[in-house]
Amino acid sequence: MKDIFGQALLDYQNGNYSEDLMTSTNISDKDELPLPYLFRSYAEMPALEQEALKLSRGKILDVGCGSGSHSLWLQDQGKTVKAIDSSKGAVEVAQQRGVINAELKPLLEETEKFDTILLLMNGTGIFQELSKVSQYLDHLKTLLQTDGQILMDSSDISYMYEDEDGGMWLDLNQGYPGELDYYLSYKGIEETPMKWLYLDFETLKTACLTVGLQCEKIKEGEHYDYLARISK
Repeated sequence: MKDIFGQALLDYQNGNYSEDLMTSTNISDKDELPLPYLFRSYAEMPALEQEALKLSRGKILDVGCGSGSHSLWLQDQGKTVKAIDSSKGAVEVAQQRGVINAELKPLLEETEKFDTILLLMNGTGIFQELSKVSQYLDHLKTLLQTDGQILMDSSDISYMYEDEDGGMWLDLNQGYPGELDYYLSYKGIEETPMKWLYLDFETLKTACLTVGLQCEKIKEGEHYDYLARISK
């Protein structure tokens, strides 16, 4: 990975903002991901993110922290937060912005225990593909305190396969519809393509039950998205 996501965050943080990230998937055209959005305040966050932050308690793990916006708000509320990300640039930015405990670390290498684990901005994306969901959930389970909780958001993107007449053009031979190839570019540089997973709630709930976890829907968003709470 070239970490162009981290470079874009560093550019914005250091006053070198000149253009946005560009994203696309195997089922969607190129679209801008505005860098200012990745530095948003609590008031600018979607309702699902706000709800997740308000529900966070105890010792908190912010997975895929990005620029640290969620962790910073929690710190301001007096919460104890550890922020991790696999992007070196993102962790540097989070530290520069004042996140006290930000570490370059993939989720599967985390070993501490937490009362709340946050996976936001389509938190299921980190699972990459449906076949890896159980592996990640099993690991997350080991990181939870006895009465701990995982707060995770995602979307049911089956609507993206609808045609103008409301019919579905989904090819069931291609696997689960939420498995996407994700492409990112910045200033003409293309990142190594990666897998990104969107999970509908019922599929997430079934996966949780398979590994001995409970899953409940806390809140629904405005566009097929939802916030789930997962617990032992």
